[in-house]
Amino acid sequence: MSWDVESVVARLRAAGCVFAEEEARVLGEAAAGDAAALETLVRRRVEGEPLEYVVGWAEFAGRRFVVAEGVFVPRHRTELLVRLAAGFARPGAVVLDLCCGSGALGATVAAEVPGVELHAADVDPVAVRCARSNIDGAVYEGDLFEPVPERLRGRVEVLISNVPYVPSGEVALLPPEAREHEPLVALDGGADGLDVLRRVVTEAPQWLAPGGRVLFETSERQAESAVAALAQVGLRAWVEESEDLGATVVVGERKPLLHKE
Repeated sequence: MSWDVESVVARLRAAGCVFAEEEARVLGEAAAGDAAALETLVRRRVEGEPLEYVVGWAEFAGRRFVVAEGVFVPRHRTELLVRLAAGFARPGAVVLDLCCGSGALGATVAAEVPGVELHAADVDPVAVRCARSNIDGAVYEGDLFEPVPERLRGRVEVLISNVPYVPSGEVALLPPEAREHEPLVALDGGADGLDVLRRVVTEAPQWLAPGGRVLFETSERQAESAVAALAQVGLRAWVEESEDLGATVVVGERKPLLHKE
């Protein structure tokens, strides 16, 4: 390479970047041999901007997705949620990604299960524009189910809802990259972190098809309360965990129709 890799790595490491070598490689690739462009990218990263904003994309589940400034960056731990959702989906199934952010979750399920009918929604217009660049499907702007077409009511087989779940009092404890750059609406889940989850749970049974599932990411300590909220609206609920990813996912299932023999 024509640029001083070690110098860039040293600057990134001094700024607190844990994966300085990998980030230097990504920044160098983004600069495409332009020394002035590389300096600008490195400076932005050193000043605390998320790497994904600096280069304009995030890697999620082995794929790259456009991530615009001001849009929630998909976390690797959320790959558990997507893996489970893809396992529940089938060609022709209606998949709805609520609080879709960049759209990376729904787009990954659609890539893993070709033929699904993908819909997505987010309240943030910046996120909606970003999701439309990543999703081959309909993306709606509005609050939770409000913009979702009525024709999908009772037809959703897989409902991904990666709602914000950080308790309001803990937002200030997040890494600066998140609390200073990502939208608060994508982080703050209310007093106990479950306010938005409860709102989704209240309406989910009306939108799920018989046997349909809704999936949420939570913290380990919130999982019991989330399961109770799902059970309260008549959904069978359970918890899935991945120690490797440090992820906790709560799944709710609408009772399937009983077929008479």
